[in-house]
Amino acid sequence: MKTQRALSRPHHPKHATSHDGNAKFRRVAWERITKIDALIRAGKYPNCVRMAKEFGVSLRTVKRDIEFMQDRHGLPIQYDAKRWGFFYSRPVDNFPKAPMTEAEIFAVLIAHKAVAQYHGTPFEKPLRLAFQKLIGQLESNELYSLENLGDALSFRPFAPEDTDLRAFQVLTRALQSRRALTFKYRNWGGRAVISRKAHPYHLACIDNHWYMFAYDVNRKAMRTFALSRLSEPQLAPEKFTRPKRFSPDKYLAGSFGVLKGESDYEILIEFDAKGTDLIRARKWHPSQQLTELSGGGSQLRMRLSGLDEIERSVLNWGTHATVLRPQTLAQRVKKTAEELVRRYS
Repeated sequence: MKTQRALSRPHHPKHATSHDGNAKFRRVAWERITKIDALIRAGKYPNCVRMAKEFGVSLRTVKRDIEFMQDRHGLPIQYDAKRWGFFYSRPVDNFPKAPMTEAEIFAVLIAHKAVAQYHGTPFEKPLRLAFQKLIGQLESNELYSLENLGDALSFRPFAPEDTDLRAFQVLTRALQSRRALTFKYRNWGGRAVISRKAHPYHLACIDNHWYMFAYDVNRKAMRTFALSRLSEPQLAPEKFTRPKRFSPDKYLAGSFGVLKGESDYEILIEFDAKGTDLIRARKWHPSQQLTELSGGGSQLRMRLSGLDEIERSVLNWGTHATVLRPQTLAQRVKKTAEELVRRYS
């Protein structure tokens, strides 16, 4: 039992440094260690021979795992000679967390920076608190990597929307409890404020604007409501059941952004070389097909149910884009361009 007694030796700093900490332990090794912890906690009294066979590794590998658990994390692992297996000599509350890979550290950083997109919503404060807790648990080398990367990456949402925090909280409560909502709403470009009642199905942030997809009770149809034009939301006593078939992706399938139309248009837009650089490698729509042309240009094809949003995008692309189909879209762009010429002449 010489080997088993050796595995129970007390922590020695010099010995511990030979493992170089969590950074050098691969994910597969950590999975073995969590399995060892689970077996010990379950009172299975596992031994090296049994675990080596079960994990498909060498006896030496399992011994090294046990030593790592004892020396690096100070876990009270002891060997019971009568039961031929390991046990914890005292209660162990929290098993040490798995080491983070570089990709995971980068993902944490991306998520942390992306909190800027939730400014003014109920998510902002809890998200920041959650990341503070997470960062507080990082190892020194992980924290060092995160701080270095932090200076090299940022999110700058364009013209983020100031959301009414109280209204947002009422909406999220309605979504969570499946309660109907009553509220005041003003249509796009309109002045009249109308009372509405709806069953909220989903909230979405699209181009830094928040929208609610809901079933309008009075109109008996799905509608999209912009939160910036919604006011005085109140929870109604009645509850509803959201249809299982509802999907935000399906609901917006024909939309270029968030506006739904009632038609079916084949869109074909030709771009010059500069315009192609603007649109290449971006997912504009699930139905899109991008065809490269000689000379560096391209043609973008997609199917949409409405023209309002794609018209604004074409105008934004300026002289780098030319509408080939449908003629209805080309005429709309032409009319707007003529109005701009008249206005600025």
